[in-house]
Amino acid sequence: MSKSRRLLVLAVAVLLLGGLAAALVLRAAGRDDKPSAGGPTVAAGTVTLDRPGSLAFLNGGQGPHRGALASVPADAPESGRTASELNCQRFHAAAGTGVCLRSTPGALAQDNKALIVDSELRTLRSFPLAGTPSRARVSPSGRFAAWTVFVSGESYGAAFFSTRTAIVDTRTWKLEANLEEFAIDMDGRDHRAQDVNFWGVTFSKDDDTFYATVSTGGETHLVKGSISGRSVKTLAENVECPSLSPDETRIAYKKRVRAGASLWREHVMDLGTLRDHALAEKRSVDDQAAWLDDRTLAYGLPTDGAADSTDLWTVPADGSGTPRLLAPGASSPARLG
Repeated sequence: MSKSRRLLVLAVAVLLLGGLAAALVLRAAGRDDKPSAGGPTVAAGTVTLDRPGSLAFLNGGQGPHRGALASVPADAPESGRTASELNCQRFHAAAGTGVCLRSTPGALAQDNKALIVDSELRTLRSFPLAGTPSRARVSPSGRFAAWTVFVSGESYGAAFFSTRTAIVDTRTWKLEANLEEFAIDMDGRDHRAQDVNFWGVTFSKDDDTFYATVSTGGETHLVKGSISGRSVKTLAENVECPSLSPDETRIAYKKRVRAGASLWREHVMDLGTLRDHALAEKRSVDDQAAWLDDRTLAYGLPTDGAADSTDLWTVPADGSGTPRLLAPGASSPARLG
C-alpha cells in the first residue's frame, strides 16, 4: 500500500471513530434529557427559600431539570417537583440564604464555585473553590455559610484524601478560607500538624458556635469551634460529618465501622453525655445528614442500579423504626421555613 493510500485510510478511520464518539455522546445526552418512565414529575417554576413548609433538594431525576434546585411540600414529598434554574452539585439553605456549590467543566479543568444566593436564588457573592464540592451548610439564622471541597496535590494526603473547609459571614463577607488555620485544642493540648483536615461544618443558632470533623494522625474527631475565637476543641473520636439537631442537644453523624474501609453507620450522640446510639439504617451512609425536625433525619444513598444518582431516605433519630424512602433521585435536602 502506497504512503498516500495509508494516509487516506488513516484519515477515514479517524473520521469514522470521531463520528462514532460524537454519536455516542449525543445519544447519551439525549437519554439524559428525557425523563425516565416512572420517575418523579418535574416542572420548571419559581423556587424560593423563605417558603415555610417546603422541602428543597437537588433534583437527580433523569430529564431536563437534572441537577436543578427543586422544592416540594414537606408533607407531600412524592408530589410534583418545582425546579428552579439554579444547578448545583451540593446545596443547603436556612432562613432565606442558600449556598450552592457548582462545578462547571472547562477547557483544561473544572471551574468550581460557591454561590451565596438570597431567598429568590439571586447570586449575592461567588467564591472560587480549590477542589471538588463535597459538603455545604448554612447557619440557622442564614448569616454564615460553610463548604468543604476535596483537593489534590497535598503530599500528606496522597494515601487517603485531603479537604479544605471555609466559612463566610454573609453580613460582612469576611471569609475564613481554610479552617486549618484555626487553633486546635486536642485533649487539653495545642495541636499542630501538617496532616490536619476539616470537613462537614454544622452551625449553632448563636452565630458563633459550630461543630465539624477534624482528621489528623489517622483518626477523626468531633470538634466544637468558635468562629470569633478562630479555635476548635476536640470532643469525641470517630465522628464524621456532624449535623446539629434543631434543639441543639444532639449530633447526628456517620461512624466508621471498620478502620480503613469506606463503611459508616449513622449514629446520634447526646452532647450532654457524649453517649451515642446507632440508627435503624444499616446501610453505609456517606453523607452529612439533615434534620427534618427534632425527631427525623434525611440522608442520601446511591440509587439501586444507577451509579450517578442518589435517593433521599429518612429514619427516626431515636434509633427506632425503619428507613423510609423520602424522594427518589434527589440529594442535599433542606427543610425550609
